[in-house]
Amino acid sequence: MWVENVSMHKRPYEKLVTWQEAHQLCVDVCNRVKSFPDYERFGLTGQMCRSSGSVVHNIVEGSTRYSFKEKRRFYNISLASLEELHSQVRIAYDVSYISSDEYEKFNDHINRVSYLLTHLIRSVG
Repeated sequence: MWVENVSMHKRPYEKLVTWQEAHQLCVDVCNRVKSFPDYERFGLTGQMCRSSGSVVHNIVEGSTRYSFKEKRRFYNISLASLEELHSQVRIAYDVSYISSDEYEKFNDHINRVSYLLTHLIRSVG
């Protein structure tokens, strides 16, 4: 019974639309790269999962900070990781690991997260 109540509790960061979108982007990226060539496991595949994860994790860490300066710092790191991910998605497209439709889908999602992150950064001063 106790475990059920804990699983229903939402962490404060889970209420952030920015986190929700970044989390879904991370899940989509990590699921998609599973079909990349095996020799990319420690290359582009790992880099894309780490970059997308970094976006999510830095939003979480920033949301737990009390000072606006610290919050901005982590949100800015998240934004930089998002740009890194965008570059990696572009490379995946350029080497034909993903289709043009997939590229556009990821590009649109990255742009949406970037917009949300930029507004989150502005909201903390």
